[in-house]
Amino acid sequence: MKKLEYLSLILLSVFILSACGGNSSSTSNNDSSAAFAVVSAGDWHSVATKTDGTLWAWGYNGFGELGDGTNEDKNTPVQIGSASNWKSVSAGGSHTVAIRTDGTLWAWGGNGFGQLGDGTSEDRNVPVRIGSASNWKSVSAGESHTVAVKTDGTLWVWGNNSNGQLGDGTMDAKFIPVQVGSATNWKSVSAGGNHTVAARTDGTLWAWGHNGFGQLGNGTNDAAKIAPVQIGSATDWQSVSARGDHTAAIKTDGTLWAWGDNVWGQQGDGTLGIGQNKYTPVKIGSETNWAAVSAGGHYTIATRTDGTLWAWGTGPLGDGTDDVKTAPVQIGAAKDWKSVSPGGGHVVAVRNDGTLWTWGDNYYGQLGNGISGEEQHSNIPVQIGSSINWGSVSAGNSHHTVALKTDGTLWAWGDNYYGQLGDGTNVAKNAPVQIGSASNWKHISTNKYHTVAVKADGTLWAWGDNYHGQLGDGTNVAKNVPIQIGVTTNWEFVSAGNRHTVAVKADGTLWAWGDNYHGQLGDGTNVAKNAPVQIGSATNWEFVSAGDRHTVAIRTDGTLWAWGDNYYGQLGNGTNDTQNAPVQIGSATNWQFISTGGVYTVGIRTDGTLWAWGDNSFGQLGDGTNDAKNTPVQIGSATNWQFISTGGAYTVGIRTDGTLWVWGDNSFGQLGDGTNNAKNAPVQIGSATNWQLVSAGGHHTVALKNNGTLWAWGDNYMGQLGNGISGGEQYKFAPIMIP
Repeated sequence: MKKLEYLSLILLSVFILSACGGNSSSTSNNDSSAAFAVVSAGDWHSVATKTDGTLWAWGYNGFGELGDGTNEDKNTPVQIGSASNWKSVSAGGSHTVAIRTDGTLWAWGGNGFGQLGDGTSEDRNVPVRIGSASNWKSVSAGESHTVAVKTDGTLWVWGNNSNGQLGDGTMDAKFIPVQVGSATNWKSVSAGGNHTVAARTDGTLWAWGHNGFGQLGNGTNDAAKIAPVQIGSATDWQSVSARGDHTAAIKTDGTLWAWGDNVWGQQGDGTLGIGQNKYTPVKIGSETNWAAVSAGGHYTIATRTDGTLWAWGTGPLGDGTDDVKTAPVQIGAAKDWKSVSPGGGHVVAVRNDGTLWTWGDNYYGQLGNGISGEEQHSNIPVQIGSSINWGSVSAGNSHHTVALKTDGTLWAWGDNYYGQLGDGTNVAKNAPVQIGSASNWKHISTNKYHTVAVKADGTLWAWGDNYHGQLGDGTNVAKNVPIQIGVTTNWEFVSAGNRHTVAVKADGTLWAWGDNYHGQLGDGTNVAKNAPVQIGSATNWEFVSAGDRHTVAIRTDGTLWAWGDNYYGQLGNGTNDTQNAPVQIGSATNWQFISTGGVYTVGIRTDGTLWAWGDNSFGQLGDGTNDAKNTPVQIGSATNWQFISTGGAYTVGIRTDGTLWVWGDNSFGQLGDGTNNAKNAPVQIGSATNWQLVSAGGHHTVALKNNGTLWAWGDNYMGQLGNGISGGEQYKFAPIMIP
């Protein structure tokens, strides 16, 4: 098979599988194409209903709160039973309650305080019906108590009552629903940590339970209230939400109000601290377009009528930072947020198109993105589901990443000092940003500070650093947006080196430009070029790879050629002499694929064997030693290598069985094996068998699975992983999924 066809086939398989929603070993049983409708985040678990009436859950399951009949955690959504008439659901501390369209009430999970309402204190790991009533309207699960409203406007409570949070006039726990008072005009109710707030149809607001932080809003922080007390005299309360020890509410005029605990800035009035708790409702800002608000553990999330999302306090705000915000800040630019639910340390949300998004803590898999663990949190919204469509990716040798989606759009993130992202600025980005509006990008390549790409129409584009003329536009001026290189429309493939660029045209000719100090252009000189020059007259070049200071290429006859710096033997011709024109490497005619690292080279032959040569200081050749080699040596005996990528001083590869393998330098966790220890022979990463493409950068790695999901690990100093954070301490030792 021809080399470019070989690479194209790999890319095409990604596109096809992405478009078809291909499954992987880490996906769930989530085969329903229905949109998400209602979501709710508990302390460590998440639950949701879909528009087809099915129920789904994921995250921590130690008490059976997922309801799937087990007590095993799940890191992707799993369907709960086969019923298709679920209407609403609420996740509490360790239990879940839900209502079906027939008005029946169901509960499962932790039951130590009777919070399920089934008359026992036994945990349940499948939904059990609560009583025989069929007129339940709404339900809210608190930390360990539950409150609900029936269609007749009556209020019912059960579970923990140590702070009077049930409001029945006692402090005794209840194991079945009991009515609170005789009022029949309750509109909605929300259960907090140890307090409860509710609104009546006349617009009045009522609260009861723990009040140590002033969370009831009655002007005091004295003893708990064991029965509902009216909060002020206002009759225009629209909705209310309680969680932890604070409360937030919206009035009919669209204004936002908050009270209670404010140690973490969760009220949003610009203050924080122990002395800033509020004992009565205070107005937050002057906006009159608040649509919905939800109180989280130490933070608050809200939407406005224009569909924008806002957050404040301390916790998973979703703004790409871990900073405390004492006033509402907008999360992203999207204007289609439908509903949002904050949990103890994570958030779940739905957009108008029915897509599911999550962010925050993910120790137990509560984000639902197929991974879990202490290092797997996300501080920006990530989409959960099959509509992720990454197609190809290239990791820069410094601190940035560029990628294509299957729709042909171009995205970039990380360091941008030289404009290498191409977004028209020189400001670093720690999450993917779209570059322009074009949707016909075909191939991309990036190295240290510049990026090059080919469009589907055969045009060539470049941007970033241009000190050595590596962009090829005839100047030495850096560019921070893609610019077309010449007018030719037959560019087939391009590869960015450290400070030079090489490319192949559809007619099989080879071209190069940029730095040439070590003869890496191959034109027989050591003079830099700032525009493409043809290398020799051969018309059978098929694939080329540019390293730091050397270049290797394959011809259609399967022969291997190399030129440039050879100090470490990276050319593979048995010497350490620099070459400024292509020289054939050995006599083999079965070279399939090649990748050049910093000062070493790795290749695959058509028989699936792996070969490497050059510098080996960190074990990047993978032969079990740290000795440099100046001729190709076979790495192991495996004959199923499919794809390889070389970084600064480490190597990553994929076998035909979809497994991922790594070796070499691991100072920043770029191998992804959970350590920062170098390896001088290939080691498998995890057990997944659906890896499709991988790209090694200087100290970070990005990879695609065959379901179109994008994963990254290693150094994240400039946000090059794309997970919304950056900094010297933000590197990852294991793969994390990137939205």
